[in-house]
Amino acid sequence: MSPDTLALVMFGTLFITLFLGHPLAFSLGALAVVFGLIGWGGSPDVVFGLFANKTFGVMGNYVLVAVPLFIFMAQMLDASGIAEKLFHTMHVILGPIRGGLALAVIIVCTVFAASSGVVGATEVAIGLLAVPALMKRGYNLPLIAGSICAGGTLGIIIPPSIMLVVYGSLAGMSVGQLFAAAMFPGLLLSTLYIIYILVRCGINPKLGPPLPKEERIYTFFQKVKMVVSSLVPPATLIILVLGSIVAGIATPTEAAGIGSLGAIILALGYGKLTWTSVKDASLSTLTTTSMVMTLFLGGNAFQSIFMGLGGGDAIYNILMGFNLSPYVILFIMMGCVFFLGMFIDWLGILLIVLPIFIPITQELGFDQLWFATLICVNLQMAFLTPPFGYSLFYLKGIAPEEMTIMHIYKGVVPFISLQWIGLITCIIFPELVLWLPQALFK
Repeated sequence: MSPDTLALVMFGTLFITLFLGHPLAFSLGALAVVFGLIGWGGSPDVVFGLFANKTFGVMGNYVLVAVPLFIFMAQMLDASGIAEKLFHTMHVILGPIRGGLALAVIIVCTVFAASSGVVGATEVAIGLLAVPALMKRGYNLPLIAGSICAGGTLGIIIPPSIMLVVYGSLAGMSVGQLFAAAMFPGLLLSTLYIIYILVRCGINPKLGPPLPKEERIYTFFQKVKMVVSSLVPPATLIILVLGSIVAGIATPTEAAGIGSLGAIILALGYGKLTWTSVKDASLSTLTTTSMVMTLFLGGNAFQSIFMGLGGGDAIYNILMGFNLSPYVILFIMMGCVFFLGMFIDWLGILLIVLPIFIPITQELGFDQLWFATLICVNLQMAFLTPPFGYSLFYLKGIAPEEMTIMHIYKGVVPFISLQWIGLITCIIFPELVLWLPQALFK
């Protein structure tokens, strides 16, 4: 069997191991060992020497220090109670509108996403607050599920996002430019969600009834005070973190450190800073970071063997050999990423596809910052796509018995369609992606 054929068999075997239920990180690492030994004549010295070099390279990557810092920042923001305070404010402000509480979910998720960059913490925090409130007021269960799942995934695309940090590390790109490029696409998706909820609830008020008049008890000045106390602190943190990166004052890793300190100060200001909250945030950060780095090591091993056997060249030759339009090839790549997102974690997808796709897009003349943003917008869908979307299970883990997994599946389908609309919009109008980084970094 030729090396490139062996590489394609290796890729196919990966799906078999995943369907059998084996963890992705260990599946990647085990396949790398097996096919590395087969492909290189059974020499363990060569295979494990390669793995050691790759592991050392990952451990020595300074940019990746930002990952645990951003995760800790998200955990401390969750502990600070800021989501609860902001949701209550949006509940009061938007409640009188049809679908107003679902809009409040999207807006709070957007602000929280721009403050943290982690999906799980956002979705669980908002879900625990929003699900009982929306169900109590008769909101449609699929609409509740779709709003929380889709809103929660904004944390992976709106900066500061650990996905963008990881992409920058893998592709050797500026994380600051990736943050700038992803800002408008992330806000576009949030806007599409808001429009969808307004239109659906406007047509059918039973899906999201407004608050009854007897619950509208706050005066204008009380509302202003609530907005200032709940929105200004996270907005200040967003400006400190993103502003320091964009202004060139701090690297992403340094900005993540600033954000972590800012999250601790917010928790202190809201009276939620305790030894238990710090300990829980630290343990959660340790667990999540360990998972990310284990995937990194397994993915790097798989990637090294796959590319060493000629898998990347084989796929390159297949795609380029058909003489298709560059945009047809682009949509094939987007379709592959979308399909993989149904079964594999976003980090595993990045580790697998980037070494294959980047040379192809360079040959086609695509702007790498634009392409990176398209991949990351696409990977946001990986959190929503059944059967293995992480957001679906985050919500199911905290949802009451009345909300079944079928309600959640049904609820996310319209939002997946909206994400495709957002992705296609970014393809048709590349200025949406490129204008801000060109304005800030030219």
